[in-house]
Formats: sequence, C-alpha cells, structure tokens
Amino acid sequence: MESLMNYFSYPFVRYAFAVGLLIAFCASLLGVVLVLKRFSFLGDGLSHFAFGIIALASVLKLTDNLLLVLPCTVACAVILLMSGQKAKIKGDAAVAVISMSALALGYLILNVFGTSSNVSGDVCSTLFGSSALLTLKMSDVVICAVLCACALAVFVLFYIRIFSVTFDENFAGATGVNVKASNFVTAVIAAVIIVLAMNLAGSLLASALIVFPALSAMRICKSFKGVTVVSAVISVIGTAAGLLLSMLFSTPAGATIASVYVAVFVIFTLAGALVKS
Repeated sequence: MESLMNYFSYPFVRYAFAVGLLIAFCASLLGVVLVLKRFSFLGDGLSHFAFGIIALASVLKLTDNLLLVLPCTVACAVILLMSGQKAKIKGDAAVAVISMSALALGYLILNVFGTSSNVSGDVCSTLFGSSALLTLKMSDVVICAVLCACALAVFVLFYIRIFSVTFDENFAGATGVNVKASNFVTAVIAAVIIVLAMNLAGSLLASALIVFPALSAMRICKSFKGVTVVSAVISVIGTAAGLLLSMLFSTPAGATIASVYVAVFVIFTLAGALVKS
C-alpha cells in the first residue's frame, strides 16, 4: 500500500490511471455490440491498421500522429462495417486482409524509411504497449476524456437503435431504423476507442479491452442491459487491477491488464457452468 501511495503522488501516474479507466469503460460498451454482431475480430483489424498508419506518421515525422491515425482508422472502420453483403471480400476475411497488410507494410516502412536506431524496440513498444502511458500530460487526459465522453453520449442517445441493429438488421430496418446510420455510428466509436486503447495496451492487445469483458459478462448474464452493465464493471475493475499490479511488479501494463481479463473470463466461465448445473 505504501508503494502504491508513493506512485500516486506523481501526477503522471494519476493521469495514466484516469485515462486507463476511461478507455476501459468505453471499450466495454463497444465490446458488447461487436461480440453480438460477430465482429469481435474488428478490434484486431483496426488496431493493426492503426499500427500501419502510426508507422507512416513516424516516417513523416508528424508531431501529433493522432491527427493522421484517428481519421484514417475511422474511415477503415466505416468501410468494414458498412460494406455489408455488397463487398467482394466480406466480414472476417476483409478484416484479416487489412490487418495483415497493415502490419506487414507498417513494419516494412519503419525498416526502410525509419530514422530510429532501434526499430525493433519501437515496433515492440507499439505492438505490446510501452511506458508512453506514463508520460501523459494533462492535455492528453483532457483529449481522452472528451473523446470518451462523446463515445459514451452517442452510445446512450442511440442505445435503442444500436440494440435493435445489433440483433437483427433486417427487422430493425423494417421498423424504420436507419441501419446504415447505426453501423456508421458503431464504426466511428470503434475506431476512436481502438486508437485510444492502443496507448494503454498496444496494438496487439487493444482488442482484449473490447472482447474479454463482454465475453465474461455473457457467461452469467442473459439480457443485453445486464451484459452491458456487468461488462463495464468487469472492464473498470480489471483495468484498475492490471494497472496496480503492473506498478507493483514492474510488468508491462497492457500484458498485465490482458492477463487479468483472461483470469476473470476463466472465473466467470466456471461460475456460469456451476449456475447452469
């Protein structure tokens, strides 16, 4: 406890903790929708695509890569979620193509055009998360808070529409719901959350923030609202526990949080099996 109190005496640690909880909370809401729509792999695809854009921004020496990464990732998410049955490459196949292409091209760009003397270290930090989370400034926290607040507001305002489109797009369209607009909103929220989550867990582990809380909640809850609430609780508590453990044992924040999520998933799976029996 004394060690933790010493850590939290530093402003950058408090900033990192606040950003982590905000990102985790919003990611849990998005995760319920993506998992139910059978699009949970979208998190991986978008985070890998964002890695490729980050590599390009690094080569272009942009002072704030968010200005390039965020709009490009939003565009990618919109294309993936709104292409539907008209696309020649559909669903998880399209995500896989974009994911692998972006990873390969991003690493190639950094190796060929990068100016860093430690390309492998930079790539590893981007993929698995790094100490950059502990270099956040108050302005970074404000930007994260604003983006998360916007994502949360949109989710709450369009809750009924998102709910109906998540389960049956054809029925939702027949009842007057604008399915394309709902998918567009989901795509934008997904892209924003993924870009923010990469700062917390890295490109490869960002999707863990989205998928695991929702899957864990589904082990014991049957209603959409119940899964959403429990998923949010799991996400916030799991992220807080992961960050605290990473501080105490000097482990990577992203990997520690993902490991906590895996442990929670196992516990909830066992609890769900016991309840059914």
